[in-house]
Amino acid sequence: MAAKNRADLLTKLHKFVKKEYEPVLPPSNRSVLDHMLYACCLEDSTSEAADEAFARLQENFFDWNEVRVTTAAELSESMKSVARPIESATRIRKTLQGVFETYYQFDLDFLKKENLGKSIQQFEKFRGVTPFVVSYVAQHGLGGHSIPVDKSLLLLCYVLGIISEDEATKGKIPGLERTIPKSKGIEFAALVHPFAVEFSSAPFSTKVREKILKLAPDAAERFPKRASKKKAVEAEKAAEAKKAAEAKKAAEAKKAAEVEKTAEAKKTAAKAKPAPKKTAAKSAAAPVKKKAAPKKTTATKKPAATKKVTKAKKTPPKKSPVKKKTATKKVASKATRKKTPKRKK
Repeated sequence: MAAKNRADLLTKLHKFVKKEYEPVLPPSNRSVLDHMLYACCLEDSTSEAADEAFARLQENFFDWNEVRVTTAAELSESMKSVARPIESATRIRKTLQGVFETYYQFDLDFLKKENLGKSIQQFEKFRGVTPFVVSYVAQHGLGGHSIPVDKSLLLLCYVLGIISEDEATKGKIPGLERTIPKSKGIEFAALVHPFAVEFSSAPFSTKVREKILKLAPDAAERFPKRASKKKAVEAEKAAEAKKAAEAKKAAEAKKAAEVEKTAEAKKTAAKAKPAPKKTAAKSAAAPVKKKAAPKKTTATKKPAATKKVTKAKKTPPKKSPVKKKTATKKVASKATRKKTPKRKK
């Protein structure tokens, strides 16, 4: 598409959303880190949903470091208001991890005084940080001119004919910052975002399609097409299976987190035990082993065996004289009986 036609469409879009929507601007007292984390909630979601999720994170957790060490499944429970809680929770967790590994702190306000280009390059190196988050923090936190673009805005611009399908897959809108000046950049982003989210969340809504057709009558050719009944059923089944898989992963992650917490608690409890108790236990166990050693000696068993043998040898001579005495007595008695004559009748 020619640059002039694209610029005309963007200007027309700005005028239209200015009549239909009201800009929702973030608080001016937010820190640079708060702008980054809020952008993680705002991407592809309404400002009301992002406000609710951001407030719950601040209420349910002690500080941002606790959020960093919490699993995405647990964070998603506090972010159910956004469009994709798991994705938003993952972005927040990775953003905090990248900030901590780079600066070892969560105060990034010093970046306001540094070069904007270098700060943006540093943010782009963080794992899991999307271009939308980088542009949002550059616009609101660092005072730069960078309009945040998410998937919802890319889809809207494709349907309106502002960008081609290839440009939409690349995730860029050429000439956006040149067409919309810096003085109107914050207003344009705040007005276009709710329109884009409204269309992406309900692409078959007649009200939303009527708005789009006012801007671009030929947009009907690029509207998303409804799937057939079979495909719709398959899509519903796939969505249910995906939800079940996500719920299962969340439960497993929760169990793993509980196991890790218990293991860490055991380790800390083991480390907290004083050393004198261990030495006392060892000293008490040592005398028991020394006393048990003499009991196992075989010296006590040998005398018992010798006593049995001597008793067996001494018994035969004791019995023999008794038998001889009884024998002599019997013989003598028989002899006396023979010598006595029988009485005559």
